[in-house]
Amino acid sequence: MKFRVPNTYVIIAMLIALCAVATWFVPGGQYVTSEDGTLVYEPVGSVPQTWQVFSAIYHGFVKQAGIIIFILVVGGAFWLLNATGAVSAGISRFIRRVGRYDKLVLVALTLLFSLAGAVFGMSEETIPFIGIVVPLVVSMGYDAFMGMLIVYVAANVGFSSAFLNPFTVGIAQGMAGLPLFSGMNYRLFCWGLLTLLMVLFVVLYARRTRRVPEATVVETAEAPELTARQKWILLVLLATVVLLIVGVTCWDWYMPEITGLFLLMGIVCGIIAGFGANRIADELIAGAKDILSAALVVGFASGIVVILQDGRIVDSILHSLQNGLDGTSPVASLSAMYGIQALINFLIPSATAKAAITIPIMAPFADLVGVSRQAMVLAFQFGDGFTNMITPTSGVLVAALAMARVPYEKWVKWVWKGVVVLLVLGFLLLLPTVLFSIEGF
Repeated sequence: MKFRVPNTYVIIAMLIALCAVATWFVPGGQYVTSEDGTLVYEPVGSVPQTWQVFSAIYHGFVKQAGIIIFILVVGGAFWLLNATGAVSAGISRFIRRVGRYDKLVLVALTLLFSLAGAVFGMSEETIPFIGIVVPLVVSMGYDAFMGMLIVYVAANVGFSSAFLNPFTVGIAQGMAGLPLFSGMNYRLFCWGLLTLLMVLFVVLYARRTRRVPEATVVETAEAPELTARQKWILLVLLATVVLLIVGVTCWDWYMPEITGLFLLMGIVCGIIAGFGANRIADELIAGAKDILSAALVVGFASGIVVILQDGRIVDSILHSLQNGLDGTSPVASLSAMYGIQALINFLIPSATAKAAITIPIMAPFADLVGVSRQAMVLAFQFGDGFTNMITPTSGVLVAALAMARVPYEKWVKWVWKGVVVLLVLGFLLLLPTVLFSIEGF
């Protein structure tokens, strides 16, 4: 019988049960603040958990209610935006305009999809564009790997180094108690550097694999026209991004304000598209349904932390981790966090689920070992995003490969060296967060 990786909810249920069992055997403990302001660990009695494994889920949902609402509303707003067809029409129009200029189209698309990954977490949305871009680059004399490179890999590079992605940076920082989208300057630097390297690799790969010497004129006549309404919708999207940056950097916006901004964006885009009130409501609900699984994961996964906290063993676990890294540098501790996130991604490819499970544990652990929570979140981003390009449990990767007609085995053989390079670059970009004083970190 072929082995199947358990469903994410099954994994969470197993972890909740395992944590409940642990409360019967792991000694209780807690950190208290001493008179000189330092944290001191002291043993206390543990509280064994039994039927609380069920009530913990309820408390987990209550604990993360704000983030769950944020996910549902933002998911609904982006669904409504996509329903207008403005984003897909805009990208298709862009492809048609530059498709005849060979290297320009490759570089421009790499930048475009990397930016989309960094700003609004483009992931599943890459799948239909694989169907558009792969035939385009093949007709220009390149191979299907080039199409995957400038769409799927570029989007994942942007996703990994995101500076505005509400589904990774926003959720992880919210759970870590950090100002939303703080540390943006260094994240922008990371995104710019990694994207620049991506562009250089695309150009070099293009020179090596081009099958025809001269530029091929490519007309994508099937690309939809960009209507006046859709142009206004894209302007609203741009204004939303600008307002988001100003809000979080100048006005201290947090979950409520950002949630309201995205909801307003969705409604305004729906109105411009000519949708009636019922259509707007239906699209918002459809978007919330589509992302409901991610929102539910946050609540369920929070039950793990509730069990550990109610059983009074979470500080004992942190103390053990601290002792295990006792005497090591912050660099070693951050490296361990980075490695853990990368490995977990093979079991739990969902960034939202991984954040819900790991951030509540990693945040206080970072405090204990002298690593900033901001650096810990960046390690989460890199560890999650880079391995998305190779993990077989990623539904998005499997679907993208199917759309490009590239076998998984051939893809792994082609891409694994690049993933290793990105993981090493991620480690090098993490080093300044503990070695130097960086604004926001």
